[in-house]
Amino acid sequence: MDETAFIESLRALATHPAARGLLDDAAVLDMGGRSLVLTHDMLVEGVHYLPDDPPGDVAWKLLAVNLSDLAAKGARPIGALLGYSLGEQAWDEAFVAGLGAALEAFGLPLLGGDTVRGGGPRTLALTAVGEAQGRVPSRGGGRPGDQLWVSGTIGDAGAGLRGLRGEIARDPFLVERYRKPRPRLEAGQTLAPIVTAMMDVSDGLLIDSSRLAEAGRVAVEIELGSLPLSEALLVASGAGRDARLAAAAAGDDYELLFAAAPERAAQILALQDGLGLALSRIGAFAQGSGLSLTDSGEAVPLPRSLGWVHC
Repeated sequence: MDETAFIESLRALATHPAARGLLDDAAVLDMGGRSLVLTHDMLVEGVHYLPDDPPGDVAWKLLAVNLSDLAAKGARPIGALLGYSLGEQAWDEAFVAGLGAALEAFGLPLLGGDTVRGGGPRTLALTAVGEAQGRVPSRGGGRPGDQLWVSGTIGDAGAGLRGLRGEIARDPFLVERYRKPRPRLEAGQTLAPIVTAMMDVSDGLLIDSSRLAEAGRVAVEIELGSLPLSEALLVASGAGRDARLAAAAAGDDYELLFAAAPERAAQILALQDGLGLALSRIGAFAQGSGLSLTDSGEAVPLPRSLGWVHC
């Protein structure tokens, strides 16, 4: 059973309104005037991180990918629960030290969890709990005529992974973007009241944009020339169409992807300086379904892979 079929089989069990039909990145539990936002993510050695990645960086990433889901709901993190597979003592100790540093960096308490003595590839899990006031954006609010935006730059983490694998020159900035993503918590809380839909980019900009469009039952078109790329990525991969397609299909960016009405554009752009984060308009939604690409107005065929598919 693949991931999509398995999640579909769970929908009959997830009937509480907080589950949002298992169609969103987090559960949202209405507490009367505020919402608890809950999310759970896992990392598997050799799948989500490299076996020789520093344990402290793995701990950071485990926390950060969960906080990124909270960011996409405009939530403020309030606690975390850890699921941990015990292994070599030195690795475990380094992981704990790294987790402590990450929790301190985000001002977040560890509230509990569970440990097991595992075999095979190390599997790590974390549940993050947040709270939000007012409307909590979902994936499914995009409407025809809305614009598609993304925060920060894309493709950096994918290039960092390629550097670690020896496929391109290794760049410290790109490796850092792969190993230690930065959840856009402040941006998510600022944007939540003004967007129509929002999620984070975890599996790749193209596949996640198609998911955002599918959830809203609309079509989405992305202009490749508008994709925000870092200077480090441009040096490593260039700015050509193939490089942009590769960046758009790479995962692990953990930037915010959101839809907003055109009349919000000036307001969104005005937020950049206060956030210290670029917000780039990269496309638009329309009636219909599916994803399409253009480059300087010219239609571009979709690549074979739109991003990471779990199974």
